[in-house]
Amino acid sequence: MLTILGVLVAATVAGAAVVWIYLKNRGQEKVVPKLGSRTPFKIISRDEKSVTLSTTIEFHNEGKQSAMIVDAICHPLLPFEQYDGMNVRGKAEREGVPREDDYFEALVIEHQQSANLVAKVTLTARKNLSLEEAARHMVDFPVEFLYREVGRTPMHWSIARIILPAEELAGLVGVELVKE
Repeated sequence: MLTILGVLVAATVAGAAVVWIYLKNRGQEKVVPKLGSRTPFKIISRDEKSVTLSTTIEFHNEGKQSAMIVDAICHPLLPFEQYDGMNVRGKAEREGVPREDDYFEALVIEHQQSANLVAKVTLTARKNLSLEEAARHMVDFPVEFLYREVGRTPMHWSIARIILPAEELAGLVGVELVKE
């Protein structure tokens, strides 16, 4: 009886080891944002008080398995303590799939394939300033692109960070920065 139990335990351990080796060799997903090749910011809408810019970022799955980006958030980081002349908001979208409801539609990225995501940033002048006046005193600020991915690994959040330089914004708006 004890011999049969020992054989069953050994067979279970050996089976688990075979499954673990098989899964280890099958690989995992590995989504990598290609920040160095993102598109320059461009104006997609503008009025007297605000401008909306966008940049496109390639997300490449360098892994051996499919990955799913379940959610994405564009989060500009410009607190009023740093510069209170502009209010900044962000939005994340799939390229070619704009949505009016700010919902991010999940997507699958097969292994060794890519998908493009769009970061939209809307800057609105505050304190009775025009867009041009506010842009003249602008500062560089980071835009974080947070994305939640899942594949063979458990679901987790990752962050891709880009910088929107004040000089680039001033150039898009058509003003010169004030040297303070």
